[in-house]
Amino acid sequence: MDQKFPFYTLEMQGVLDKLQTKLDGLSDQEAAERRKLYGYNELTDKEGVSPVYIFLKQFADFLILILLIAAGVAWYAGQRVDVYVILGVIFFNAILGFLQEYRAEKAILALKQMIKQQAMVIRNCNTHPVAARELVPGDIIVLEEGDSIPADARLLSLKNLQTIEASLTGESLPAEKQLTPLPLNTLLGDCSNMLWKGTYVARGTATAVVTATGSNTELGKISGSLSSIKKTSTNFRKKTERLAKQMATIAIFASVVVFLIGYFVRGYAFDEVLLITVASLVSAIPEGMPAVISIVLAIGAKRMADQQAIIREFTATEMLGSVSVILTDKTGTLTQSILTVKRIYLGDGSEYEVTGSGYVPEGEIRKQGNVVVPADDVVLSKLLFIARVCNNARLHNSTAVQQNCASPEVSGDPTEIALLILAKKAGADNYLSLVQLDDLPFNSDQKFRATAVTLNNKHELLSVGAPEKILDLSTHILTPDGAILLSHEVKQQIKDRMNAWGDEAIRILALAYKPIEPLDGELTAEDVQDLVWVGITGITDPPREGVQEAVAACKSAGIRVMMVTGDYKKTGAAIAREVGILHKHLPENNYPEAVQEDDLAVDDNCFEKLVNNVAVFARVSPGTKLRIAEHLQKQGHLVAMTGDGVNDAPALKRADVGIAMGIRGTDVAKDAAQIVLSDDNFATIVRAIREGRIVFQNVRQSSFFLLTTNFADVSVFIVAIAIGWPFPLTATQILWVNLITDGVMELGLAAERGHGNIMAQKPVPRDANILDKSIIPYLLLMSSIMLVLALSVFAYYLPQDIALARTGAFIVIAMTQVFNAFNMRSLERSLFEIGFFTNKYVNLSFIVSVALQLVVIYSSFLNDIFRFEKMPLTDLIVLFILCSSVVWVAEIYKYLSFYRGKAAKQKVILPA
Repeated sequence: MDQKFPFYTLEMQGVLDKLQTKLDGLSDQEAAERRKLYGYNELTDKEGVSPVYIFLKQFADFLILILLIAAGVAWYAGQRVDVYVILGVIFFNAILGFLQEYRAEKAILALKQMIKQQAMVIRNCNTHPVAARELVPGDIIVLEEGDSIPADARLLSLKNLQTIEASLTGESLPAEKQLTPLPLNTLLGDCSNMLWKGTYVARGTATAVVTATGSNTELGKISGSLSSIKKTSTNFRKKTERLAKQMATIAIFASVVVFLIGYFVRGYAFDEVLLITVASLVSAIPEGMPAVISIVLAIGAKRMADQQAIIREFTATEMLGSVSVILTDKTGTLTQSILTVKRIYLGDGSEYEVTGSGYVPEGEIRKQGNVVVPADDVVLSKLLFIARVCNNARLHNSTAVQQNCASPEVSGDPTEIALLILAKKAGADNYLSLVQLDDLPFNSDQKFRATAVTLNNKHELLSVGAPEKILDLSTHILTPDGAILLSHEVKQQIKDRMNAWGDEAIRILALAYKPIEPLDGELTAEDVQDLVWVGITGITDPPREGVQEAVAACKSAGIRVMMVTGDYKKTGAAIAREVGILHKHLPENNYPEAVQEDDLAVDDNCFEKLVNNVAVFARVSPGTKLRIAEHLQKQGHLVAMTGDGVNDAPALKRADVGIAMGIRGTDVAKDAAQIVLSDDNFATIVRAIREGRIVFQNVRQSSFFLLTTNFADVSVFIVAIAIGWPFPLTATQILWVNLITDGVMELGLAAERGHGNIMAQKPVPRDANILDKSIIPYLLLMSSIMLVLALSVFAYYLPQDIALARTGAFIVIAMTQVFNAFNMRSLERSLFEIGFFTNKYVNLSFIVSVALQLVVIYSSFLNDIFRFEKMPLTDLIVLFILCSSVVWVAEIYKYLSFYRGKAAKQKVILPA
């Protein structure tokens, strides 16, 4: 049987015939045979991410290739120690990256639901629970309020059925279901006679026949389609590859120059020149760069995790700093995905505001800013009574919630939950003598629900429904003085208020009642008439706390925020205005503030214009979300996509940075994303972006440090050889300098925190190189100081002893580089401004580096191995003071380059 057949087009019997089943269900034997044919009802297991694959992935880097070549050269030259050092660095980098990504995968799995889903199924003519994974096409399932739908299914019977399909369609309101066959090619969101895996029942009961399981469900199709979406190389990897090529080119060129001058110009022995050349190459090639980059990323990932952002893809840590566009979903991302009553308008013209949000029944009812006591207002008390009693929603752990012991758990229709929470906020919850006589659930034809009750020997019919319907059925209106006739003028006032709220995308419910006699039979729709109008409630899906500030922070950081949602255009635009995505500064043109799927059926040229000029895209399909992301990427933007639903998954994977919600997000969305927000808070993105910018800054400053030190090292060799002097350092001394400078100090730089208002800067350009021309003046200045000091000290001690001269050169080369690390903490800000002790890791690295220098010089065992001479203590102190000059020269350079220019810009010229 074809699980892709459009079952929504068939009558009930036609569906049963097509699936070769019956209302009594399959037998256990038939189900077992079909399970062998179709497999289990589950998506591809994403929990089996291979640790071996994660580890091997760490070696896919150009820098690693360069280091392996360097190791090969060192092996050829007989430098086994160098080979082991290089290989150790490579494996250290791989292990660090592996631990971070593997830990992230484990954290994601911890966020997923571990409860095994059950389903009520009719088998062998009996209804009993089975594991949802064991369902097969043709199974008859029984559903009731609150059930998660375990597979795609065609409805066979129902009673007042509504389902929540936000995770699949993006629609935040319940979808009402019916049995009538539908035309071919009906859109998924409009297939009202079908149920979809991954959604759940909000209200009512139903039986349905399973039409598709596992990867053949709509959820499974989206999950499977992710594998066909090409994931391009990350932007950060491209940058690090360019960095590797740049630094490798510089290193190889410099080493070749050393060899050519030493062998062909000065005629040194081939073996000696080759040894020095290999040492220079190993020193100049940034073998520590992969490890430093990994450490910087790991520190950034740790800081982001502290901010509730779990990094699944290592390089996404830095890429956030370059994000220039965020495509965000609305429901559950910008909003709480929790309907909340925010306004009340009574029949007597009184209007109230309701504070609080979410399912926690804490808040106040206010009138003109003042808190009101509901018991003092007859009309308000009546509205709250109706909201509480004409309601089938449930709050299961209210006691625990009030004691702050647990998160609230609710069940029922979202609008009824909103009314329930409203009543509980006001304390309208204690009706011990209340007896419910009958209940008439809501349906789309009657557009209301009703409940008949008895309280204190009074019989009443309570009703909640669409405001225009309830208004038509009302003949009286409740006032503080009792019920009076509903006049045409008052009706018009109510309609005006309803229209005003509607323009703000507020969902409106009307509440009314009437006295009745005791019921003789069941409550029917015909009983709901001649009502007494009480008032209306305004229900919203409120923005998450901090979202408005987060959007504003994104804009100040030069990041464009766009809403891409499956909800209605009017609703999306209203939320966009509330959180600040829509504002007065949109481009001055004729483009609307919001468009929907139908408006986007245009050619690429028009589509691109819409993408560039519209901020809200509503009722869009997963394919359109993907198309929007791709158009922005073609324009050079680095795109972050947020979302929590299955329908978000393709764009999450295609985006440069996919950000999924960890609590409400579906597993498909989490698996497609690179970052998961464990608190589901859009505001967390802003904090993560700041950390991403710091990561890029630290990678750049660490790279500048390596380039400056390596360039200075090679310059000393080239100049010394050109003059005709002996080599200033031996091969082993070169490698030791490399270890105690590059290998130690750069670790401290990796932990540097951001300075200044980094979020006031524009995003790092997508094509920005880590290594750029901004380092050239600083590179020449620092290298010149290091070169002059090293050669001067070498020349001073050379007449005394070559070993002593090399010891002096070693101290100068090492210490100038160590001091230079303090300069590299910020290329613009003074060390006095950012503070000498604000990065304890740099200070610790400084102490370790100096200690290693002293040990190798003054330890009898080590100075014999490295051929150093013990330097007199007074000479050592003088050399240390001379080396510190790089800090003071850098401070002068920063003042002249940045502070003086900044002061000139801020200078105010007064009129004459």
